[in-house]
Amino acid sequence: MSNAYDYAFKSIDGDALPMSTFKDKVVLVVNTASACGLTPQYDGLEKLYADYKDRGLVVLGVPCNQFAGQEPGTEAEIKSFCETRFAVDFPMTSKVDVKDADAHPFYKWAQAELGEPAVPVWNFHKILVGKQGEALQAFGPRTEPLAPEITAAIEKAL
Repeated sequence: MSNAYDYAFKSIDGDALPMSTFKDKVVLVVNTASACGLTPQYDGLEKLYADYKDRGLVVLGVPCNQFAGQEPGTEAEIKSFCETRFAVDFPMTSKVDVKDADAHPFYKWAQAELGEPAVPVWNFHKILVGKQGEALQAFGPRTEPLAPEITAAIEKAL
């Protein structure tokens, strides 16, 4: 049976970023975009990360340009935007597809594990991964990072 640790991204800086880096941690994987109406969620994601990282939470931002072309920039531009506009401190991957045939293998795995709720329908879709690399739950784009259902799921997973 596969788990999230079987997959790897590239970091926004181009380095290897295997999901096994986050072994024994809870990971909230979020597909992001810089030019989306939901982009202010970066503030909530950063607060979530700051509040829970000492207890073992990692927020992983996954830039994606599949939704209305709202992430057209290069990795360097995305990183600069996130750091200067939102003081993002959590790890970010390089830009990938998160749905359809060319979806990153992590997203195909999450869909196989959680079904339709794991398929991103827009930017800022969230997938919660447990400490053993298991897919726990998916949250839609409009569910704010600090929403009670997300913080409760994180608390339970920690």
